[in-house]
Amino acid sequence: MLIDVTVPQLGESVTEATITKWRVREGDMVVKDQPIADVATDKADSELPAPAAGRVVKLLAKEGDTVPVRSVICQVDPSGAAVGAESGSPAPAPAPQPVQSAPATTTAAGVQGAHGPMASPKARSEALKQGVDLTSVQGTGDHGRITPEDVQRAVAEVPPRTEPPMSSHQRALAEAQMREQVLREVTESSPAPRVAKVESGAGPVAGVGYGSFKVPPYRPKPGDTQVPFTRRRRITADHMVYSKLVSPHVVTVAECDLYRATRVREAHKDRYKKEGMSLTMLAFVVVAVARALRENPSVNARVLDDSYVIYKDVNIGVAVDSPEGLVVPVVRRADELGVRGIVRAIDDVAARARNGKITMDDLSGSTFSVSNPGLKGNLFGGAIINQPNVGILRMGEIKKRAVVVEGPDKEDQIAIHPVMYMALSYDHRIVDGVAANSFLWRIREILEKADFEV
Repeated sequence: MLIDVTVPQLGESVTEATITKWRVREGDMVVKDQPIADVATDKADSELPAPAAGRVVKLLAKEGDTVPVRSVICQVDPSGAAVGAESGSPAPAPAPQPVQSAPATTTAAGVQGAHGPMASPKARSEALKQGVDLTSVQGTGDHGRITPEDVQRAVAEVPPRTEPPMSSHQRALAEAQMREQVLREVTESSPAPRVAKVESGAGPVAGVGYGSFKVPPYRPKPGDTQVPFTRRRRITADHMVYSKLVSPHVVTVAECDLYRATRVREAHKDRYKKEGMSLTMLAFVVVAVARALRENPSVNARVLDDSYVIYKDVNIGVAVDSPEGLVVPVVRRADELGVRGIVRAIDDVAARARNGKITMDDLSGSTFSVSNPGLKGNLFGGAIINQPNVGILRMGEIKKRAVVVEGPDKEDQIAIHPVMYMALSYDHRIVDGVAANSFLWRIREILEKADFEV
């Protein structure tokens, strides 16, 4: 009996994955848990292991295909017999899964949403390029959603376009309408409140403009270098635009005297180094943030449609750099970990991020985020909220400054201490100024007292 290899649920909110590379061919022998394919989602890349030992009978998807989660992409014969591969007859295709009913209208072509056919953004873009009317396409995705493959099939089934090609102005308008429709669908399926419809037409379009404002076209000049967006950069860009669109960002800044925390770090960093760990100021900040979140739960939340959720667990996402760009792995239940546990967790996820070994679980489930720009972080900066969180703390550079301190006899004195500015960006839909300032004030207090068990 053949074993179906399916795309697993690779993290919360992930609905599809792209097969970036097959590591096996039909007829190859594999062992259990051997990586057979590399898959990528909007969160990260990962390896897909073989569920059992046997012979690869059939690959049901090509490199570059985007497939829904839980769909069958490969079949393995655990007995080792190459069913179909040796006999020359193809292996039987998996039976089609019934499409679940969805809150939409079913037509002869497919499922209709409130603003037309339900289709992924990639499918809409492909349909625009190919001149395919989505109302005539039968969707095979989840709940009848139209996929890029459905559009390609429709292209093969209809005669080529005979109308003249669109002008640049017509194409810009068509792309604007497509983006507006995609935005409607995203915001209607999003946990965030609805975004108001733009009554005057399509919203701003990157590279085109908005209303009477038009972006001047780019004219190449000698020495210019055009750098294509990587997949990771495109995902990051879309995430940042979405976050700024749905969350009214407010930034508040605190000055933190790190004299005591620095002395604690200096007293223990060599011992940690001998154990193969890095005792950084980031670890102390994450510990302080975790404690402050437990005491100020309104910042440990996410926005739903007509309500919001205050999380029980404190899971802190820590922004780190990777070869493909910025990723935000998660330190889970950070409030239950001491300095040592936080250091170990940060070192682990940072190392795997740099080596490209980060997993979907590492990047899922954050309830708040911390960003550390590093040694060249400059004075301070307001970070964009990592959705669906309602807050993110950005560390600034640590610099020695003249500060006023209280002497032994309660008199004011001037001393040279390491100081850092911390900027809290918060979502003003549910986090009020009083709550945000109390939260940031508490982080500063914890760091300045430096009451850490190291």
